[in-house]
Amino acid sequence: MYLKLLLKLYTFLARRTASKATETIAQRLGMSRTNRPPITLKHLAKHMKERLDKTCVVVGSILDDPLFQEVPKLRICALRFSETARARVEKSGGECLTLDQLAASNPKLENVVLIRGKRTAREAYKHFGPAPGAKSSTSRPYVRSKGRKFEKARGRRKSRGFKV
Repeated sequence: MYLKLLLKLYTFLARRTASKATETIAQRLGMSRTNRPPITLKHLAKHMKERLDKTCVVVGSILDDPLFQEVPKLRICALRFSETARARVEKSGGECLTLDQLAASNPKLENVVLIRGKRTAREAYKHFGPAPGAKSSTSRPYVRSKGRKFEKARGRRKSRGFKV
């Protein structure tokens, strides 16, 4: 429900303002969930290092990275935040906004940086590509289990007679 209302709002803004950012956000809001990947605070901080005065907009989720120590003071706008990510951003003096709050405060989306998570980080992407076992293939096979009897017999490994 919320997503559909946001899509309506940003398509309206894209029509009424000459901002390329509103068009892009509207486009991303209409994407499937796999095309709206999450991003961690560590990656956000890395991309925003030189642009701390701008607002970071992510059409997706913001997740916490417990190994990342120092969270800089960031102004982040996203679809949703994990509880720990929101707490860490606010503790560092930053601000967490929703996309409708951003549209109300800054409809032309000036001083905004659009960032998105890595699409190919999904586990399923490790299985894509040339068939497992094909020459110079790095794609993983779909294996029922990982053990002596599964995908480790003759024809799979050089140490077992031959490799296909």
